[in-house]
Amino acid sequence: CPDNINHLLMKKMFLSIAMALVSLGAFAQTYKNEVKLNILNVIVRPSIELGYEYYLDDNQSVDAELMLLDKFSYWPKRSNKFSATSFKVGYNYYFDSSDAVGFYLNPFLKTRFGKFTEEKDGADVETKLNAFIIGVGVGYTWVFNSKFVVAPYANLGRNFSKPVNERFWAVEPNAGVRLGFRF
Repeated sequence: CPDNINHLLMKKMFLSIAMALVSLGAFAQTYKNEVKLNILNVIVRPSIELGYEYYLDDNQSVDAELMLLDKFSYWPKRSNKFSATSFKVGYNYYFDSSDAVGFYLNPFLKTRFGKFTEEKDGADVETKLNAFIIGVGVGYTWVFNSKFVVAPYANLGRNFSKPVNERFWAVEPNAGVRLGFRF
């Protein structure tokens, strides 16, 4: 009888370990984090936009992005000097409810600080770019091999800084192609 009890305990222990490993394997397939780079801005502006996204569930996430060498927008393209950095936080809602793929909506808040210098009548004129921006974006996410992400997007933001709005558009368009890695 003691052999039967030991045998039964061994079976239960083996089954418990097997279930734990299967659960761990299933959990490993669900990635909760993504690091990303807007490769379009690197090529077109040039500026560097780095980001992090945390997935709350299969169709929702929060993200944060840091843009170095922020050129405000794609215009103006003259030889003026931008020296700005911006930080954006947003919420992403993915309309396909599986694995945060497909079309998504991205309301966001953004802050920018820095300056823009241009020459007028032989003198340098400086505009402070310090601003608070609220906006919304849309995009589409493809995921390859459950880890690699390609996501084109476009967004519009409303700038709430009077000095910036006197020099630039109050509504700021932005577009990009995000390359990401989920882990």
